[in-house]
Amino acid sequence: MGSQLRALIHQKQQGYLNMKKLLPTSTAGSLPKPSWLAEPEKLWSPWRLEGEDLVEGKKDALRLSLQEQLHAGIDLISDGEQTRQHFVTTFIEHLEGVDFEKRETVRIRDRYDASVPSVVGAVNRPKSVFVDDAKFLRQQTSQPIKWALPGPMTMIDTLYDNHYKSREKLAWEFAKILNQEAKELEAAGVDIIQFDEPAFNVFFDEVNDWGIATLERAIEGLKCETAVHICYGYGIKANTDWKKTLGSEWRQYEESFPKLQQSKIDIISLECQNSHVPMDLIELIRGKKVMVGAIDVATNVIETADEVANTLRKALKFVDADKLYPSTNCGMAPLPRAVARGKLHALSAGAEIVRKELSA
Repeated sequence: MGSQLRALIHQKQQGYLNMKKLLPTSTAGSLPKPSWLAEPEKLWSPWRLEGEDLVEGKKDALRLSLQEQLHAGIDLISDGEQTRQHFVTTFIEHLEGVDFEKRETVRIRDRYDASVPSVVGAVNRPKSVFVDDAKFLRQQTSQPIKWALPGPMTMIDTLYDNHYKSREKLAWEFAKILNQEAKELEAAGVDIIQFDEPAFNVFFDEVNDWGIATLERAIEGLKCETAVHICYGYGIKANTDWKKTLGSEWRQYEESFPKLQQSKIDIISLECQNSHVPMDLIELIRGKKVMVGAIDVATNVIETADEVANTLRKALKFVDADKLYPSTNCGMAPLPRAVARGKLHALSAGAEIVRKELSA
């Protein structure tokens, strides 16, 4: 047995040991990029490096993101999406059948208009998208790794379809492609593969008609843990304005949770901190592992450890302690790095308070 293979097996064993920790913490997705790599506090920020400098810069940013998570005490490590400009479009950029020059304006999740690329032919994945990045991150740490991919429904909501002319048909094609990528990520040493589906909080009929079915196609054959992240979006103005229209109770999860509870997805991620989501909705997914968003990504105010702990205590009324994963509400790419760093530390500190209470 080669030394590299032995090292990988050791890393995986260590990772699985760490995953048995009570209340393992994680981020939902992105973390801010360093200012030398891309313009800070901005989505779709263009790269500030080119060629080999960009390749090396992304690796440096991955190392930095890893160290900040480890220093903050995060248990399930992510790539912080340091090598991608956007959680959906960067994946789509690597697919055939999508023309980024031929753009149309569409309504994103019934919330805001955006100029998006067009589907002009059959979509397929000529080669892996994130696997090299995952292998690199796996080499840097023995901690368990969680990797996020866009979900099929959220992918179709970020495009103009001039080929299939059917949201459902395109979603099934994307599900097949995502499954190919997910299997290679699993082989690269990823412990949890997460699919981001904020669209699940908007298109309720489609979620139940075929959205969850396409998500299950995306996880087909995987042996690692799988997660779906459903939230109210980044802390950008279009999303925060939309939230103001949702009233005093945000019950959108109620539409998808019953069917997700019956699905093969292992972990369900939702937004809780500073939201109007009734905690008792978690009862609808009893038996699943739940990634509870205990950090608000729509404000620069850093939570206290006690505030995080209070959110987790409320969630524990509806989910068993061994199935609760404290997390952030969503990605933190638009936040200042110091703010995101502070929020990660608060998440860890709050989780530790509740761990001690549970062990006592």
